[in-house]
Amino acid sequence: MPRSKKAPLKRKSATRKNRTSPNAAGKSRAEGIRLFALAGRPSKQDFIKVYGPNGPKMTWKQRAESGIPAEEFQSALAAKRTGR
Repeated sequence: MPRSKKAPLKRKSATRKNRTSPNAAGKSRAEGIRLFALAGRPSKQDFIKVYGPNGPKMTWKQRAESGIPAEEFQSALAAKRTGR
C-alpha cells in the first residue's frame, strides 16, 4: 500500500498526555492577575521593598502566608516608603 493511502497516526504525544487541564491553569492565572490588580499593579521593585529579595518569585499564596496579603500590599508599601 502506498504511503499516501495510509491513515494518519492518532497518538497523543507524551507532552499532551501529561499537561494539566487548560481550565485549571486558566483559573489560577486569572486569580493571580486579579490579586495583582487588587494590590495596585506593583512593580518588581515594590515587591522587593515589601517582601524582600524573593518577593517577585513568590506566589500570592506565599506572600499572604508571610503576613501581607494582596489587600494590604499598598499600605505595607506606604509604610516601607516612609520608613516605619
